Amino acid sequence: MEETFAGDALNTDLWLPHYLPHWSSRAATTATYVVSGGELRLSIPPEQGLWCEELHPEPLRVSGVQSACVSGPVGSPIGGQPFREGLLVAEECGFWGHTPLYGRIEARLRAVLSPRSMAAFWLAGVEDKPQHSGELCVMEVFGSSVRPDGCEVGVGLHKFRDPGLTEDWSAERQPLDPGDFHVYAVDWRPGAATFSIDGRTVKRIDRSPNYPMQLMLAVFDFPGRGAAGHTPELIVDYVRAI
Repeated sequence: MEETFAGDALNTDLWLPHYLPHWSSRAATTATYVVSGGELRLSIPPEQGLWCEELHPEPLRVSGVQSACVSGPVGSPIGGQPFREGLLVAEECGFWGHTPLYGRIEARLRAVLSPRSMAAFWLAGVEDKPQHSGELCVMEVFGSSVRPDGCEVGVGLHKFRDPGLTEDWSAERQPLDPGDFHVYAVDWRPGAATFSIDGRTVKRIDRSPNYPMQLMLAVFDFPGRGAAGHTPELIVDYVRAI
């Protein structure tokens, strides 16, 4: 798969422009985005509402796209990335765009952040079974970590409900400006994953999920963490899965 965001419309055979809609609804989780000039620009303007307002423990706003979304029927607990106990599916979802099993997955992107926002690129198990829940975090940056000498970039493995995995995630300070374009990548192999930034290895782990995963790109805003008025953005030049 190679996505270069040509034209002026999102390829909705590949991307779902909603963030975990099964816990809420498609209507309430629609991303704010523009496809233009060979880029996908995700943003959160001041007027965008809260995500899962009645359920999420902290006020949160999100604009994201994902390459798959799978859930059980309405009222069931089967759904990807539950963020609290007792969640039940509010709107059934069965979207399959692209779900690789192993390979090199990379994205060239940049983020415009404030101290109360963050951006991320990650792979998540589709959770057709609860144990298929591991995540490979390729890039996660909080605006609060950005300094003149660089920022903290989170990378690694989250085990969540997969008993076969071991948590191995860290956020080390990297000498880069997240507002500039960088290539964030993971080489995902059976039993191993290597993470890199601009071709430079930043983390290796000796375990990995062994089931198909969906690609996710999102920008987040936490209204309770600072003053309003800033529009966070995640600008994506391309995404490749080789």
